Amino acid sequence: MLAAWAAVRRKPLSALYTSGTMDALNADFTLSKLERVIAGPGKIAALGEELERRGLKRAIVVTGRSLGSSPLLGQVTGAMGARCAGVFKGARQHVPRSVVGQLEAEITRVDADSLVSFGGGSPIDTCKVASFAFLASRDLVHIAIPTTLSAGEYTHAGGVTDETTRVKSGVSDPRLAPRTVLNDPTLTLATPDWLWVATGMRALDHAIETIYTPRHHPLSDALASRAISLLVEHLKPSIAATGGEKVAHRGWCQFAAWFSIYGSMNTRFGISHLLGHQIGPRWDVPHGVTSCITLPHAMRFMAAIAPERFGPIAEGFRVPFDPREPKAGALKCADKTAEFIAQFEVPRSLKSAGVPRAEIVDIVEPVAHELEKSQVVDRPVTKAEVLGLLEASYQ
Repeated sequence: MLAAWAAVRRKPLSALYTSGTMDALNADFTLSKLERVIAGPGKIAALGEELERRGLKRAIVVTGRSLGSSPLLGQVTGAMGARCAGVFKGARQHVPRSVVGQLEAEITRVDADSLVSFGGGSPIDTCKVASFAFLASRDLVHIAIPTTLSAGEYTHAGGVTDETTRVKSGVSDPRLAPRTVLNDPTLTLATPDWLWVATGMRALDHAIETIYTPRHHPLSDALASRAISLLVEHLKPSIAATGGEKVAHRGWCQFAAWFSIYGSMNTRFGISHLLGHQIGPRWDVPHGVTSCITLPHAMRFMAAIAPERFGPIAEGFRVPFDPREPKAGALKCADKTAEFIAQFEVPRSLKSAGVPRAEIVDIVEPVAHELEKSQVVDRPVTKAEVLGLLEASYQ
């Protein structure tokens, strides 16, 4: 699928308007294997019915250490009843290859027919990468119950880290997408504020880079713009409010996460994401935190290359945007993003995230390689430019 998209180099939408005439759009769109999103407070109770509806009898819950020792786990397994064949509590940040191997062995041991990921991007990606090994032998249905805003539950790609080299790679196949996503905002209330906010910034990163990618699409442009406006409106009160109001704000943030990444396997992302792919596992920085650090700098870089594509971003932030002078508006969007991030107690530089300055040069080569391979920027990006972005992100 990705190879097919590499062959389809659509023009930016703004480039379709020339000499007073308007060309027809060339904008194919491939839908995912996701079949259902269940959303609302208390909807965890519907998990058993969803398993029954699908005829699933041997599900493994996949989660991490914190949620694995939380009373919330009992709500998940309780809703599953006898259909819960096991609980795997080994999911870890950046998805180490050894952890994936452990889950693969557990799938075989219990003869699982389904996986229920419970938590953030780590258990979700652990399920996707482990499922990749079984594509030829069994149809493992994945049901995702996210407790953060990282939005990996809406994609069919999963990242995995080599523990020796600390380099992250990935797997991708349409069959790896979760079939059902269950968004119950009450299950997110125990998520630490810093993690909730950081993954909200990851969703913001998804939305912005979906919009300014060369392969952007009218549908994902509209949804991503709405995601930006929802995060601006609801992320702050989703940690500051109390009671039912807090639950309501969190529910809207979950919709923002969904909208931010819809169609991403068609459009792909950009420089901020590729920097995060290498920063995260190299120095053990959560990917949401990498977005807090790299996104404004990536936006300024793209403002010099494709400012005309920033219109939907400006709309989401409600900042002025004149298509006749798009660079000024694009830079305002970057500034607005930096101001939005600055409201929260999250690292905003590589230095504050504990990254040694002398080591940032170590990831220039893998970032440049991924940029060349992915073609998410309109022109080649030099290693000197990659280093410049990292140096700007360090301060």
